Amino acid sequence: MAPTMRDVQLTAAGDGAFEEVRLLDAYDEEDSDKLNGNLRRIQVRVSGMTCAACSNSVEQALMGVNGVFRASVALLQNKADVVFDPNLVKDEEIKIAIEDAGFKAEVLEEPSASCTSQHGTVLGQFTIGGMTCAACVNSVEGILRKLPGVRKAVVALATSLGEVEYDPSIISKDDIVNAVEDAGFEASFVQSSEQDKIVLGVVGVSAEMDTQLLEGILSKLHGVKQFYFDRISRELEVVFDPEVLGSRSLVDGIEGGSGGKFKLLVKNPYTRIASGDLEESSSMFRLFTASLSLSVPLFLMRVVCPHIPLLYALLLWQCGPFLVGDWLKWALVTIVQFVIGKRFYVAAGRALRNGSTNMDVLVAVGTTACYVYSVYALLYGAISGFWSPTYFETSAMLITFVLLGKYLETLAKGKTSDAIKKLVELTPATATLLVKDKGGRIIGQREIDASLIQPGDILKVLPGAKVPVDGVVVWGSSHANESIVTGESVPVLKEVNSVVIGGTINLHGSLHIQATKVGSNTVLSQIISLVETAQMSKAPIQKFADYIASIFVPTVVTLSLFTFLGWYVAGLLGGYPEEWLPENGNYFVFALMFAISVVVIACPCALGLATPTAVMVATGVGASNGVLIKGGDALERAQKIKYVIFDKTGTLTQGKATVTTVKVFTEMNRGELLTLVASAEASSEHPLAKAILEYSRHFHFFDEPCDTKESQSNSEQAKFSGWLHDVSNFSALPGKGVQCFIEGKWILVGNRKLITENGITIPSNAESFVVEMEESARTGILVARDNTIVGAIGIADPLKREAAVVVEGLLKMGVKPVMVTGDNWRTARAVAKEVGIHDVRAEVLPAGKAEVIRSFQKGGNVVAMVGDGINDSPALAAADIGMAIGAGTDIAIEAAEYVLMRSNLEDVITAIDLSRRTFSRIRWNYVFAMAYNVIAIPVAAGVFFPLTKLKLPPWVAGACMAMSSVSVVCSSLLLKRYKKPRLTAILEITVE
Repeated sequence: MAPTMRDVQLTAAGDGAFEEVRLLDAYDEEDSDKLNGNLRRIQVRVSGMTCAACSNSVEQALMGVNGVFRASVALLQNKADVVFDPNLVKDEEIKIAIEDAGFKAEVLEEPSASCTSQHGTVLGQFTIGGMTCAACVNSVEGILRKLPGVRKAVVALATSLGEVEYDPSIISKDDIVNAVEDAGFEASFVQSSEQDKIVLGVVGVSAEMDTQLLEGILSKLHGVKQFYFDRISRELEVVFDPEVLGSRSLVDGIEGGSGGKFKLLVKNPYTRIASGDLEESSSMFRLFTASLSLSVPLFLMRVVCPHIPLLYALLLWQCGPFLVGDWLKWALVTIVQFVIGKRFYVAAGRALRNGSTNMDVLVAVGTTACYVYSVYALLYGAISGFWSPTYFETSAMLITFVLLGKYLETLAKGKTSDAIKKLVELTPATATLLVKDKGGRIIGQREIDASLIQPGDILKVLPGAKVPVDGVVVWGSSHANESIVTGESVPVLKEVNSVVIGGTINLHGSLHIQATKVGSNTVLSQIISLVETAQMSKAPIQKFADYIASIFVPTVVTLSLFTFLGWYVAGLLGGYPEEWLPENGNYFVFALMFAISVVVIACPCALGLATPTAVMVATGVGASNGVLIKGGDALERAQKIKYVIFDKTGTLTQGKATVTTVKVFTEMNRGELLTLVASAEASSEHPLAKAILEYSRHFHFFDEPCDTKESQSNSEQAKFSGWLHDVSNFSALPGKGVQCFIEGKWILVGNRKLITENGITIPSNAESFVVEMEESARTGILVARDNTIVGAIGIADPLKREAAVVVEGLLKMGVKPVMVTGDNWRTARAVAKEVGIHDVRAEVLPAGKAEVIRSFQKGGNVVAMVGDGINDSPALAAADIGMAIGAGTDIAIEAAEYVLMRSNLEDVITAIDLSRRTFSRIRWNYVFAMAYNVIAIPVAAGVFFPLTKLKLPPWVAGACMAMSSVSVVCSSLLLKRYKKPRLTAILEITVE
């Protein structure tokens, strides 16, 4: 089953919801199947542990108990997570086992039931800093998943974000942050699915008295659980009870309690993340410029100064045991190595402490080797008088190039999240709230932060302003530009009872709207969440890259060691002439430079960026083109699509069925027939039923049908409900029609199958009418009353104008289109003929659509399903790739991996083409990531030196390593230039 989203309305036409899509849903629950039997899981608080040896002792003691299935001990949280068979061991025996090992134990009263169920868990998002490659990601994920109370955890290198699903009754946000920081990384909480925390910027706090006043106000506010005010950033974090205190009431309470002294601004979590990215980029730039400013003098002393006699004489001046030049080199490089380059030692130590190796380990090893050898050469020369060459410049230049690569990488990665930033900018910062008295009259208005809008608020939207939240028009008339959501530039009429979407633009008249969905429930917020989650997701191809990266560093270190030993031993044994050695050099230095170059060039950093950066850009580009993609897994499967299966009604057709013909076969007049049929169909949600109801209402009241779905609202139906008959025992029969009793008479309205199954004979004139409808691609509906056919209705559902061209385009792309419908064979064949589909499956019940898809999946074929209705959701879930029409039902959208927001079939081609382009780019990324290594490692190791005398100095190796990451990210950024394929190009049509 595909991941789902909660409470999402993708177009103004849909007022429903679909569940939230989460990155974590793609991962299996570790012990869910095992715990479905007789096993239990409990949490035990363990006291007295002081180190890792203690936790190991507790684990061993627990695993030694008969009946314990699994035991995991967290030293930092002083807790043990135990899975056991209650038939073999009791809670008390587990406690005794821990105490016998020399520790205190207490079984927690509430077991972590949430670890085996989604109920009671919270999804939290955290920023994680200090990660440099896939090995770091694996370390952080491993740390998080071992924490008690954490159900699932996924970390993304490209976004520096982590999503953690946890039980707040067992572990808190702060515990998670502390665990990550204890492992040597940086962490901070961003937001969670709990609506109990708000971050506010406070203006007006300038002295200690102001801080005390703020704390006093918060302490007195009922519903405030805890708060923290950062005096440096002027940010206030408040945790409150949402059932007692609303966010706007909280802000009003603080501002009112201060007498207007304080002004509060709600901090958008996405804005905070963007500012964090900017801060990281700025910090990396400062480090790079500092390293460069110290490395340039080293380069000048080596290359330029020997050609300037006065300066060179000064550098050769003896100062103590060393020359002035040597002192300067040592001083400058020491600052670069241990002050500017401190981050590499910290990160390397962190990685080694967590049992992994990463890029920082390689950089630390390579630069340290250069620095230590150079210091040793100076000391050895001072003592023995034999001066060997030093390589201080190599160490400094290496760190400089690595920092340059990291800086360019942060810039490039920042650009990949442009889609989210642009979506965030669409939401207005403030809104005009209309204040009403108890009688409902407007008595005033005030500006409020858009983040503080509550459901039910009445808001004023001026011409040219953005709609602040999702809502319903209660006064006024205007047109709205909804292109940000639907992709259609044509303005949409907005009248009373019309649905409006937050972030869209009110073009003309003023509107008063009533807020219905706010905060994370708005369409725009859910789209942002969906895009962000998709950007964090991992495609299956990335798992292989992560595995390679995890073993790459140890392999490179081993290769470097063999390189050193090979050249050094060969030199001692006379394997190559001394002329190859540098001036005043020796075999040790000669071999060491080859080894250092191998260590530096073979960095797996680019390998870890190859897939996620491309997925990030592709999901953002897709959102900009009206195609929402739910993750890298969907992208990878979509590029292999062999068959595309289309639903008919609402997918290939416009879904706006209209009655074209009404035939009466008895003495009943047309008005009576339409009243009878409309009464029977009034309780049905089928598009054909709504078409009949609309036509009947127009027939009786000369009411012009409206194109907007608002006209079909409950209020409109209630307005004309007086002319409908009372209905009893109503039931809808999928794929057939409806049946009910009206005034004691049995009524059937449906297709030929419904009539014949109930033993009613269809007269020849009625049969001829239905056949005529079906052969002209229309649907014939029969009406029976007490076993007698009394009339028939012909309904047409026009094809979408792009349907035939899209089908032909898919054939040109090597994808085979198929149509599956519950309609009869004649109508199905007529529609298929019009659009050019040759493979048709008709009279298929909703449950049967999934079976049709499975039949096409045989042999490993990748099958996509395009649908919009509730009955399509099983098929969308069964397909390898589900593509939901954006204006379709919410259940269909839940089950799909792609959402075509514009409800345009051309986006099916866009989705497939973008997937293919993305994975073509990913393959190129792996070429860029590995080419430097494959080509440069042999050169760095000196394989070609005996023939070409070609060497790769360590500082050049550092430059190549940095460029590999930059090449990968820039390659991914080329996807931002993606243009939707023109159908004329696909069809090879020459337009005059």
